[in-house]
Amino acid sequence: MNDYVITCTSVTDLDAQILKDREVPYVCFKMIMNGKEYADDFFESYPYEQFYDDIAKGMMPTTSQAGWFDYQNMFESILKEGKDVLHITVSSALSGDHSGACLVAEELNRKYENQVTVIDSLGASSGYGLLVMLAKDNQEKGMSYEDNCRWVKENRLRIHHWFISTDLSSFIRGGRLSKAAGLVGTALKICPLMNVSAQGSLNVSERIRTKKRALEALLSSMSEYADFHEDYDGPVYLCQSRMEEDAQQLKEKILERFPKVKDVRIFRIGTTIGAHTGPGTVALFFLGENRK
Repeated sequence: MNDYVITCTSVTDLDAQILKDREVPYVCFKMIMNGKEYADDFFESYPYEQFYDDIAKGMMPTTSQAGWFDYQNMFESILKEGKDVLHITVSSALSGDHSGACLVAEELNRKYENQVTVIDSLGASSGYGLLVMLAKDNQEKGMSYEDNCRWVKENRLRIHHWFISTDLSSFIRGGRLSKAAGLVGTALKICPLMNVSAQGSLNVSERIRTKKRALEALLSSMSEYADFHEDYDGPVYLCQSRMEEDAQQLKEKILERFPKVKDVRIFRIGTTIGAHTGPGTVALFFLGENRK
């Protein structure tokens, strides 16, 4: 177990304490608000409530990926200890961070006998985080470095990502939705149901009227795609942006509909993902057959 270290980025949207307790080092993405740069560090630098309040007031944050020296410092500190690195990145379809990490790894792999392996999660937010935690579980059970690298590549598409958004403002401001379409969608109380494809990109699956129906659609997606359907007994992660009550209600409905599920964990959507989705998002992650 001690001959390699699993690493990731803050876009896992987990919790800093969880990553510390599990001994998973990470690098932080950056968020720029009003011309000032902040680390996407699980709201230590920019408080959660303030971040989403500022977006609701019309502020437009931008984001940037982890820097070369962030990766070099993290990877090299591990390599100098004589350990290998299994680094898992956010989807390359959503960020250039995977390419950046690969470039740093290539340079260090020429310098050190121990190696850095960079793997694209083809996921984002707490779904990406779930993959990292599963890889850590494997390591703690004694899985070798090579076998765990292989396992991550073979199982990353088993993690299903489903999102709904009740607030289209950030999609309009960011240009991902036209103003006219956004105004109509808002007037009709449209909540897009979105998922992450096998290529790691975000797709709109369905446009649903009312939040209540959209939350039910999340449950239906899990019933359809989860391993063993409503006999699913694996991990379930939720994350949300200013939708605490809705996420809690969804958790209760999951535990009711899927009686073999032991626990559902709820996290907060961080500043990198939140800069693009804004408040009003709930996401659901679970294991199933490979995304098609």
